[in-house]
Amino acid sequence: MSTTALSAGELARADAPRLLTELPGPKARALVERDARVTSPSLPRAYPLVPARAAGCVVEDVDGNLLLDFNAGIAVTSTGHAHPEVVEAIRRQAGELLHFSASDFYLPVYVELCERLAALFPGPGPARVFLTNSGTEAVEAAVKLARWHTGRQYVIAFFGSFHGRSYGSASLTASKARYRARFGPLLPGVLHAPYADSFRPNLGASDWDFPTASYLEGVLFERLVDPAEVAAIVVEPIQGEGGYVVPPPGWLAALRELCDRHGILLVADEVQSGIGRTGRMWAVEHEGVEPDVVVAGKGIASGMPLGAMLAREEVATWTPGTHGSTYGGNPVACAAALATLRLVEDGLAAGAERTGERLLAGLRELASRREAIRDVRGRGLMVGVELADHDTAAAVEQECFRRGLLVLGAGDAAIRLSPPLVVTDAQVDRALELFAAACADEAAP
Repeated sequence: MSTTALSAGELARADAPRLLTELPGPKARALVERDARVTSPSLPRAYPLVPARAAGCVVEDVDGNLLLDFNAGIAVTSTGHAHPEVVEAIRRQAGELLHFSASDFYLPVYVELCERLAALFPGPGPARVFLTNSGTEAVEAAVKLARWHTGRQYVIAFFGSFHGRSYGSASLTASKARYRARFGPLLPGVLHAPYADSFRPNLGASDWDFPTASYLEGVLFERLVDPAEVAAIVVEPIQGEGGYVVPPPGWLAALRELCDRHGILLVADEVQSGIGRTGRMWAVEHEGVEPDVVVAGKGIASGMPLGAMLAREEVATWTPGTHGSTYGGNPVACAAALATLRLVEDGLAAGAERTGERLLAGLRELASRREAIRDVRGRGLMVGVELADHDTAAAVEQECFRRGLLVLGAGDAAIRLSPPLVVTDAQVDRALELFAAACADEAAP
């Protein structure tokens, strides 16, 4: 680490990258070489970032370079890196109880977190909560519960969706063929429909009436499956890995109406869009839609491994032993989640809405000057920039990294910006400067 390393407080307040070496630096390159000899080749690394420590929205790599983090560990570090209140909650809990399985015993911190999440459930009536180790496990739990409760076998997801990589959730995922290739047969009884995506006209559109509704009613329900056999429709209120796609107003409400008409459960996958990222605790709240089940993960515990499935009490009808988890709801992760939720409710969600508007406005102004930027979309600090094509998006992502700005690609040709919710105005403005410079070099009209 550099001898000029900043204190944790100084690091958290930094608003500009500080590059001591060309990225990646020598220590980073050495670590990447070591990694390549022992880790699974399945890991989809984006670029050679080797972090040593981080605070707030700033990451210091092993060579002492400071980078501005606008991917938050894939939308995970919601309260920023190493938020003091989260760190203290982790330390306190670790000193009292590291582990006891909540599947077989009763843990105070587990109950406290479940009570808090049940109170935040965006659906009607009381809710029950099941804690997992990750978002994909929460999706798996939702699929199992939906089939158990309804006695039906079919589940519908959407083209462009990403729900995880374990077998059940990978069966729902339909964003890239490589997530499914050579793993078949996957979970049977999973069907897909178009999402409301105006940039993939063969898979979706900006209006509910075309083609999603006609496809569900006129194709799936008419020719493939009786709606009375469909247990659930699983939907991302804003598609994440699929490109940060925001559906048009009324689309989610129409899904809710269709589910009500056919007795189908509506499952909102809020793994990436939840926990304050869009300016509300849950993205579905922007549309006033009440799901039957919500799944959460990523930002729920500021980096500790945790996921959650929340369901209406009358839906959570499964019996003891039908589902469980040895580590899900680990006491330390629960403590981090309780601290995270307090911070999100106490102002971070509202701040995400305000700084998100600043980020969107800056990107839209840039789009007015750059023909290669086809669209800027998002809610709160879940922002997508659609570029001319995949190669351009990939080049911009890499150029941002070289300049000290961490972003990630998404969808077919998009860049996603999802900084920690503690991001400051100065950091937003600096990120806009860096992104504009990256576009000037890599996305010239």
